[in-house]
Amino acid sequence: MQDTHLAALSPDLQMLYAAAVVARQNSYSPYSHFAVGAAVRTAAGKIYGGCNVENASYGLCCCGERNAIFAAVCAGERDLEAICVVADTTKPVSPCGACRQVMSEFKINTILLGNMSGDIKICTLEELLPYGFDL
Repeated sequence: MQDTHLAALSPDLQMLYAAAVVARQNSYSPYSHFAVGAAVRTAAGKIYGGCNVENASYGLCCCGERNAIFAAVCAGERDLEAICVVADTTKPVSPCGACRQVMSEFKINTILLGNMSGDIKICTLEELLPYGFDL
């Protein structure tokens, strides 16, 4: 994993980060008050955003990462290259196991984990999910 800051990212990764920050504004998190935004970029360069959506039955909630991926898939995309996840945490946010598995299924190999202060960890799928399922 590579620690970096927003200013050191390439312009295309800065755009992905910015899209995740914008998506976070749509978070519906009345119970945890933990707003998460995510954005996924396709091989063609199109970006899809997603945010977390909660309800009183936590088992039925959905994370921002999965919602961004699902938005791309619902639009017919399958070739996903990179994802960025942001939250208001002191260190870069860490995705849950379900989100890691979905990232694995779509073989997203560039993963940016960030916070609202612009602190970012860039990692590969193998670093995020070692010994993952080989589909």
